Amino acid sequence: MSQHIETLVIGAGPAGLTTAYTLAKEGRGVIVLEQDARYVGGISRTVNYKGFLFDIGGHRFFSKSKEIVDLWNEILPDDFIERPRLSRIYYRNKFYAYPLKAFEALANLGVFTSSVCMASFAWAKAFPVKAPKTFHQWVRNQFGEKLFSIFFKTYTEKVWGMECDEISADWAAQRIKGLDLGSAIIDGLKRSLGLNRKGGATAKSLIESFRYPRKGPGMMWEACAAKIKSLGGEVRMGRRVTGLVFDAASKIWTVTAVGADGAEETFTAANVVSSAPMRELIGSISPTPITIFHARELKYRDFLTVVLIGKPQKELPDNWVYIHDPSVKVGRVQNFRSWSPEMIPDGVSTCLGLEYFCFEGDGLWTADDADLVELAKAEIGKIGLMDPADVYDASVVRQPKAYPVYDDAYAHNVEMIRLELARSFPGLHLVGRNGMHKYNNQDHAMMTGLLTALNICAGEALYDTWQVNEDAEYGEAGVSGAQEALASQRLVPRRVAA
Repeated sequence: MSQHIETLVIGAGPAGLTTAYTLAKEGRGVIVLEQDARYVGGISRTVNYKGFLFDIGGHRFFSKSKEIVDLWNEILPDDFIERPRLSRIYYRNKFYAYPLKAFEALANLGVFTSSVCMASFAWAKAFPVKAPKTFHQWVRNQFGEKLFSIFFKTYTEKVWGMECDEISADWAAQRIKGLDLGSAIIDGLKRSLGLNRKGGATAKSLIESFRYPRKGPGMMWEACAAKIKSLGGEVRMGRRVTGLVFDAASKIWTVTAVGADGAEETFTAANVVSSAPMRELIGSISPTPITIFHARELKYRDFLTVVLIGKPQKELPDNWVYIHDPSVKVGRVQNFRSWSPEMIPDGVSTCLGLEYFCFEGDGLWTADDADLVELAKAEIGKIGLMDPADVYDASVVRQPKAYPVYDDAYAHNVEMIRLELARSFPGLHLVGRNGMHKYNNQDHAMMTGLLTALNICAGEALYDTWQVNEDAEYGEAGVSGAQEALASQRLVPRRVAA
């Protein structure tokens, strides 16, 4: 026997839970199906290992959207702390503050290399690549070829597992727009001289502070799930969606899901909201063969975190360190105590998360946990952030489909999929990073969920959710991120023109 509900949400990540919470507050019927049997939050969950708390990927709570900041405060009113944003870059045995400090970078690079960087920048400005199509071309135009090779190429290729000439310029324009060498130099000089001013807008990569739940981002989503239930909605864990069928005559969806015990459940719904990876969703709804082809062409990048727990040592100030050095495989190192002291149960142990970017099924992904721990210990020792001999425990966390890949064909593939969904599958709403195949931040994913819920309540598409993070910068902007977030007056995207 099937259960009928007005809206069924697939996935209990930030987008799915925001959709469900907004609908539940309006008194609308909603059920959330989450594949994970234990954690809500998706990639924004907090993993608990013997009391040590791990943030999967690192999630700063900063937004220029007042609506999203208000939601955070409403869901988790008493558990935010303000944290300094401190990051460094590790490149060829040297550490660079990030954002850069001009005099430090000059000393580390040396006068000759610094001069080459400036000459390369001048050349790029004098002779830019017209209509850049690749990540390489876009960054080269903004910073010059030399700085691209030092501070962008190695790290970016670690993250994506592909050459920068294969990555769309869309990714650079979305993730580092508003930042150019001139603004970076001016900002770096101010940092070197201690002249940073309070207030005023800066590029989104340059924020200095952010808010953070004291026990990790999962706190937010556990609280959100609890509120959904208190408002009459449901969040069902350990449910894997196995089929979606749309009846054009009744305009009703039939959704089947399998629980951890193997029992099958059936639901009917007027609306289905999906934050599942677009490629997987299309495989479940029986679209035309050409749409299946486009979906299969979509790619994802996965990663795993090797957490090393060790004896107390001199406190590291960094939230994370970006590893640009090509001599090691690790791409980024998180320092969990710097995100929040409450992530460390004894308050004194060192707890570092080494992030390795990979593809599901490749050598890193399939390696034994013990081998990954030994690799991580050797590399953390080489970088100099921790003595391998001090490590007394470790854990490995794998995260599939962490990042939708922006290759040269992704935009066309997504557009073709969207056209068929709009034409043949009304009542199906895509939200979130993987649901829309958009490399969105947490607040952007939430905004797509919020606007989708408003559209469902109105019974029409008042807002174009695909414009989130297209017509406005919601991301990490502001000298003091935590304070500016509280004062932000950024509006949601405009309503669709009548």
